[in-house]
Amino acid sequence: MQITNYRFWILIALVFISGFSQGMLLPLLSIILEQNGISSSINGLHATGLYIGVLIASPFMEKPMRKFGFKPIIFIGGLLVILSLAIFPVWESLWFWFILRLTIGIGDQMLHFGTQTWITATATVETRGRSIALYGLSFGAGFALGPLMTRLLSIHQSVPFLVSAVLSLLVWSLLLLLRNQWPEHSVDPVYPTSSVQRFKQTIKIAWVAMLPGFGYGFLEASLHSIFPIYGLRIGHHVDILALIIPCFAAGSLITQFPLGALSDKFGRKSILITVLLLGSLCFLLAALWENSIVALFILFTLAGMCVGSLFSLGISYMTDLLPGNLLPAGNLMVGIMFSVGSISGPFIGGYFIDVFQGVSFFYFITSILMLITIAMLFKRTQQEQIGGFNL
Repeated sequence: MQITNYRFWILIALVFISGFSQGMLLPLLSIILEQNGISSSINGLHATGLYIGVLIASPFMEKPMRKFGFKPIIFIGGLLVILSLAIFPVWESLWFWFILRLTIGIGDQMLHFGTQTWITATATVETRGRSIALYGLSFGAGFALGPLMTRLLSIHQSVPFLVSAVLSLLVWSLLLLLRNQWPEHSVDPVYPTSSVQRFKQTIKIAWVAMLPGFGYGFLEASLHSIFPIYGLRIGHHVDILALIIPCFAAGSLITQFPLGALSDKFGRKSILITVLLLGSLCFLLAALWENSIVALFILFTLAGMCVGSLFSLGISYMTDLLPGNLLPAGNLMVGIMFSVGSISGPFIGGYFIDVFQGVSFFYFITSILMLITIAMLFKRTQQEQIGGFNL
């Protein structure tokens, strides 16, 4: 039991430092590129490199993990992240930095896939819920603290990259203390063999449950990569922006467990619509009071408390809608939709503030959340149509 707990906390630390590096990289590179005169649309497109890396890596990791085990996958993923962070200061080039972002995305996906699978495969039934909750909270906490590293730009541009690389190396080295394990090799004979049919059926039944994952990826990436650019343009100081951005992630940490409990009681769909409406209101108010630093601190925190749990609530909603044999396909598609949102958010957001100058960036965020809300309001699931589950 002691060994299990020791392994668990090392894996949690790895997830935390992964969230930390991601949370740092998005606003840090956005600010540097903006200060170097790169257009916001190119800046936003550049930010997609991380999530393109995630999509590239995703289809190719299951077989290597089954062959080599959890530890080598996490080991290589962490090493890719550390080396990429350390190399950033070597050569300041738009394309070179894009390749490094891509590499970090691949490394992070390997690290997340390895740690998440290892935790879920070894957690007991009695502790599985708490284990996954701690997994999500550790990543969120790291992601919330990451943007604070942009304050080190006042010392030297290379300092945030090097400090993050050293911290990642220290945590990654703990992995050497763990003994490797392998996932169970089992085949469910009931599971459909045609992947095309599985995905078609999943989309038909639960496409509406994929939207929160898309919305969260869109929102998170836009706020971390485009809001710093917009904030600088409307006159806020970089140090203030570095403190405002983490408020969204911090707010989400406060309400993760309460919103999950409420969704169990009142239904996933009802809670999702409620938080989407409240989140839309928060960003609408942010558009009206965007010049007030105090208002942005408060509204970012409240918005995080409302829509910061979209991804986890969306997964729960998807689980409600799908039969057990389609859950693997559903989980994969929610992850893909999150990556698609994360890729499209910075590019479309950057294009928006370039083309619609004088129009608040927060109106753009509000409109995306409202479109998802409308889709959820008017889409009736199969269970609702037959008067089944309370969703």
